[in-house]
Amino acid sequence: MSLAIVHTRAQVGIQAPLVTVEVHLSNGLPAMNMVGLPETAVKESKDRVRSAILNSNFEFPAKKITINLAPADLPKEGGRYDLAIAIGILAAAGEIPEALLKQHEFIGELALSGEVRPIRGILSAAIQTQHTDRTLILPTDNAEEASLCQGAKQKNTRSLLEVCAYLCGQTSLDEIDNIEPAEFIADHADLNEVRGQAQAKRALEITAAGKHNLIFIGPPGTGKTMLASRLPGILPPMTDQEALESAAIYSISRQQTDWLRQWKQRPFRSPHHTASGISLVGGGGKPKPGEISLAHGGILFLDELPEFSRKVLDVLREPLESGEICIARASQQVTYPARFQLVAAMNPCPCGYYGDASAKCTCTEDQVRRYQGQTSGPLLDRIDLQVEVPPISILDLQTIDPKTQEDSAAVQARVLRAWQKQTERQQCSNAQLSNAQVEAYCRLSEEDETLLRLAIEKLDLSARAYHRVLKISRTIADLDDSEHIQTGHIMEALSYRKLERYRQN
Repeated sequence: MSLAIVHTRAQVGIQAPLVTVEVHLSNGLPAMNMVGLPETAVKESKDRVRSAILNSNFEFPAKKITINLAPADLPKEGGRYDLAIAIGILAAAGEIPEALLKQHEFIGELALSGEVRPIRGILSAAIQTQHTDRTLILPTDNAEEASLCQGAKQKNTRSLLEVCAYLCGQTSLDEIDNIEPAEFIADHADLNEVRGQAQAKRALEITAAGKHNLIFIGPPGTGKTMLASRLPGILPPMTDQEALESAAIYSISRQQTDWLRQWKQRPFRSPHHTASGISLVGGGGKPKPGEISLAHGGILFLDELPEFSRKVLDVLREPLESGEICIARASQQVTYPARFQLVAAMNPCPCGYYGDASAKCTCTEDQVRRYQGQTSGPLLDRIDLQVEVPPISILDLQTIDPKTQEDSAAVQARVLRAWQKQTERQQCSNAQLSNAQVEAYCRLSEEDETLLRLAIEKLDLSARAYHRVLKISRTIADLDDSEHIQTGHIMEALSYRKLERYRQN
């Protein structure tokens, strides 16, 4: 046949749209023309494919070769199309049968020797292929990553020659065993290493149980960062869907090479306060995921929050609400998931010792207001728990026995029970409740409604903060194994609004 059609996959964000490679051979001067919006790396595949075919002991057709990558309006980049193009040329030239082409998808970069090299983002292609009846043929070096996708039909290959022998029925390719990788045992620091700070530990437990956002406010050296680093050890395990989405993001990112070793471990990202807005939300000429997407399903920890640029912090407001970030560029628009828990830490004033007479805080009220004003009100309004972390005395530090402190395993057990109650009741965390769900699952008695209304008016809280107090109350009730929200739950939830009190003083 002079026309061959081969299927492969592009990479757009964490999506892998189908690309059809059409190869046509015609009479005329020998040439290879490629159309369908290929970028430079794709155009260069002509030389790689030619050498790979010749070094695999096939004859390269001395004809005019036209290659169309459809759809034509989808930008194509990278060497991921090499294998599909080579298979298309050989099938069009009649050197391999075309009977099995419709049943397979081919993806991989070719070396000049004909070896098939790994590509980035193979997990996205595997996820998309499992919704079709086709089998994905991919590089052997990508097999471990592709095996994370349970249920997909996949085979791996080391060379172009192996694929051709398989299509000719002369040999078979190894199937990728859909076996979940060995569980990575994370070495999380234990919560019992934090001495004292009972209220802050309680806030961590509520944060983990309802997947809320949290900020610690307190002077230097009180353990704010230490507390935040203990949160991953008490969070519920990732679901399969969360793990796949997180893995797909890391698969296309160049920022971490050992992410496969941390399969199903919730990410903990802690960018420095000099980070730019693009590094947080993602971007570039070819949009890449930022810190908020790399933290998807896990925690984004911002230490020294007021030291971040206010413009940088304000880019977090939309993803905190929507759980995704849309990056628009002239050439394309990419949407990355970004459902993370924001945990932050800050000092109450520039010197850090606001209101502490013994520390001789010299900050004026104007300096305190400017310092706290570095973080916008709308962003703080989206943080559910605002918790004060007071200094701990040296005597308590020396006398409190770590063995008497509750460890992470005990706290996580309560968190898991509360999380299971939420899943059974509403199929999402309390932090993700819609307004209609808040009305349904966070009902209060008349007395409690009056109490909460008076508190909201006194603290001058917004409607968003009102709903967040209700969600926190629901989480506290779940931790107490209570079907209904009680007065004590509301009072405790209101106690975690410290920033409003700072700003009122």
